[in-house]
Amino acid sequence: MAGKTQAGGIAYATRDNSYFEQRRLKRYAGVWSLWALSVGAVISGHFSGWNLGFAMGGWGGMAVAAVIIGVMYLGLTLCIAEMSPALPHTGAAYSFARTAMGPWGGFVTGLFENVEYVLTPAVVVTFISSYFSAIVGLDAVWLPLVWVAFYGIFLGLNIFGVALSFRVTLVVTLASLLVLAVFWISALPNMDFGRWALNIGADGSELPLGHGPLFPFGIAGIFASLPFAVWLFLAIEQLPLAAEESVDPRRDMPRGILLGMGTLVISAFLIVLLNPSVIGVGAYGLGRSGEPLLDGFRAIYGDGWAVLLGLVAMLGLIASFHAILFAQGRQIYSLSRAGYFPSALSVTHRRHKTPHVAMIGGALLGLCVMLTIWFANGGGGEAPTQLGDDIIGTVLLNMAVFGAMLSYIMQAVSFILLRRNRASIARPFRSPLGIGGAALTIIIATITLGFQLQDPNFFRGVIWVVVWCAIGIAYFGLVGRHRLILSPEEEFALAQGVD
Repeated sequence: MAGKTQAGGIAYATRDNSYFEQRRLKRYAGVWSLWALSVGAVISGHFSGWNLGFAMGGWGGMAVAAVIIGVMYLGLTLCIAEMSPALPHTGAAYSFARTAMGPWGGFVTGLFENVEYVLTPAVVVTFISSYFSAIVGLDAVWLPLVWVAFYGIFLGLNIFGVALSFRVTLVVTLASLLVLAVFWISALPNMDFGRWALNIGADGSELPLGHGPLFPFGIAGIFASLPFAVWLFLAIEQLPLAAEESVDPRRDMPRGILLGMGTLVISAFLIVLLNPSVIGVGAYGLGRSGEPLLDGFRAIYGDGWAVLLGLVAMLGLIASFHAILFAQGRQIYSLSRAGYFPSALSVTHRRHKTPHVAMIGGALLGLCVMLTIWFANGGGGEAPTQLGDDIIGTVLLNMAVFGAMLSYIMQAVSFILLRRNRASIARPFRSPLGIGGAALTIIIATITLGFQLQDPNFFRGVIWVVVWCAIGIAYFGLVGRHRLILSPEEEFALAQGVD
């Protein structure tokens, strides 16, 4: 420790080179690695999770919700495309908010994002276990062992080298898109939109002959579907967490995230249109399904191919699980390196230079949350394997979405403040939507939060996010703010005159 300096009631400690040498990352990623990371983190949402919106809004409600959420993410990604090369630090959302709003704003934004990145892998691994159990007929009581096994395998791949991690991400992302492309091509000659996509009645019942209303639950169904439409794009915003592992973040970060957003928009349109339209599937069934893509493949190719098709369909879930574990580790690492979280979490692997302590710590926390909810709901039996029940649809998934929405609002606010108050920061890319795009992101994210709070099922998950954040804020107020460290993000913010 070389000394202390006070800024706005925050105590900073400078560290010698050995501190940062123990926390060094390795640059590897080019634009296509970044594209794969952005798409890979999201793509599981095109395999599972999004479809639960049909039960809330029917096909029309879910489709309009997807468009609204797509607009929100376009505004958000353009904001990030501007901020990430201007502030090319691993901290991402925390770094943006730290420079725009000071230490408290940075920490609270990082805490909201932490909720998302700890819980999103937990949601995805539960989707994986649902597919896996459907393939092999595994009894639900053994599902926690499946969770632990997948965490262990993909933590290992993430820890043993950034090059390996990005290569795995690229391969599984390309494979996932290939699986989706095969499904889209297969679905086109096997679809009947009116009969199957419109098979939900105004009372929520299944219509045997289809051709029901486009919006069976009216405008309210659109808003109720918003949290599930989020799953079509959730986690693309994690890309700036790879800034310090990008070869040229100022050039490649905007390209990677915008190429990723374009890819996801095309995929989202096709999956929302085709999956419920397949003959023998339907929106009603998908609104209660844990493996919607597998349902579509089964309807087209028959049950005889179920095992092979199920294994293929798991690729998208694996791609996201791997990519979001990457993001989870970097997010915890960045807050820890700066002292907001205990600094021991930011130590990197001596040989591979990956934040292994942060990744293991985040994984253990996610597993603890999963197991707590699992046993609180009785564990075992058939109920926990249903993605529409309390174990996922109303707890983990909505906790992750709630944390994400709060993070998006804070990032969009950061963008507006940086545009107004820090015009001198060099910006290699400027959002064509400017402050208006950021404001639209805030409005849509706030509406999504509002409808989560109104649903009593979602509200239970929200309460736990509030508890999570309250514990984090109490820690920072009592301990963390007295132990901050002049990391690159902090030095950049202080150089801009932000206390």
